Amino acid sequence: QVQLVESGAGWVQSGGSLRLSCAAYGFTFSAYGMTWYRQSPGKEREFVALITDIGDNMLYTVSVKGRFAISRDNAKNTMYLQMNSLKPEDTAVYYCNRGLGDRASRLAWGQGTQVTVSP
Repeated sequence: QVQLVESGAGWVQSGGSLRLSCAAYGFTFSAYGMTWYRQSPGKEREFVALITDIGDNMLYTVSVKGRFAISRDNAKNTMYLQMNSLKPEDTAVYYCNRGLGDRASRLAWGQGTQVTVSP
């Protein structure tokens, strides 16, 4: 079954760190770029970071640049998001998806993983 499963949910205080994982099943993970998104209560889902298929290029939204690091391990069919210096405004449900924002590559959204940052 083709699916993505996010994990790593947690609650941290401002300034803390968390590492999210995105496990891929049912497709050739190494053939696709991958993207992290997040959605805060009452807001639209937004782009966070992306990584190319072999992990040689990454792109971040401005608000997380310098604090978050996206990576992947193609041997483990898993993508990661290391989040440091977390801020309350990073509180959201984090989702991963296949592709680099293109509809053709995107899969149905998973349940996501909740990140809560307290002041």
